[in-house]
Amino acid sequence: MGTVVEVRQDNFTAEVIEKSYEKPVLVDFFAQWCGPCQMLKPMLEKLAQEYDFVLAKVDIDESPALANAYSVEGVPDVRIVHQGQVEPGFVGALTEAQLRELLATQLNLQSDLEAGIAAMVATLEAGDPRGALRQLQQLASRYPEERRLMIEGAKLLLRVGNLEDAKKLAGAIQASDRDFYDQAVAVKELIDLVRLSRETAIASEWDREFFKAIELTLRGDHESSLDLLLDIVRGNRKYRDDGARKAMLMIFSLLGLSHPLSNSYRKQLMLAMY
Repeated sequence: MGTVVEVRQDNFTAEVIEKSYEKPVLVDFFAQWCGPCQMLKPMLEKLAQEYDFVLAKVDIDESPALANAYSVEGVPDVRIVHQGQVEPGFVGALTEAQLRELLATQLNLQSDLEAGIAAMVATLEAGDPRGALRQLQQLASRYPEERRLMIEGAKLLLRVGNLEDAKKLAGAIQASDRDFYDQAVAVKELIDLVRLSRETAIASEWDREFFKAIELTLRGDHESSLDLLLDIVRGNRKYRDDGARKAMLMIFSLLGLSHPLSNSYRKQLMLAMY
């Protein structure tokens, strides 16, 4: 867990430069009158409670000399400090997902929440669904409003067969939660397909391959599932009203559009269609 500190000219060296030899420091140059600064502020403070970094906040109107020393021309302007070196970060307000990506890629940080989710998934993969559910409950008590946990929790509940609770958890994410809404919709679509697969008698080889792909998706074997669905797209676009293509789009949303499998199979899908 990180810390948040107000920084001025007189404590900048101690709280930023010296601390950066112990852990990464994000310096947030902001102003009270700046709208984007006020949007960024709660996200940075929230992440500082999850990740092990120092968030140093500098009000440019109270510390103009610091802003001038680091050539701050617009706010919010966030700098990254590591081993005493002040480097560019970003200017303007990012989304929470973009901030998390920066922390992971540029600072190589993993949050307590991410570590907990990874441990929960590992427990499930090790064949201990009850243990994974206990871990989910513990994480939910610590992060009751965390949308990422809701997504992963819904996936876990789905995999252990609790479709109703999985759908409720995914349904708690609203369209205003832009970073997670598409994934939540994809989880609900997968739940509907799982129900369909369990209620429908196999009537053709297309059914067999399609429902096998749904089962593979449920297990987390997305690549094998996408291979099967792509074969159906190539062979029978009319099957379930282009259902294989729609299922592939669902998996892309489930994984995230920037996921390597989404990128690879999106191109293959376009070639198969045209």
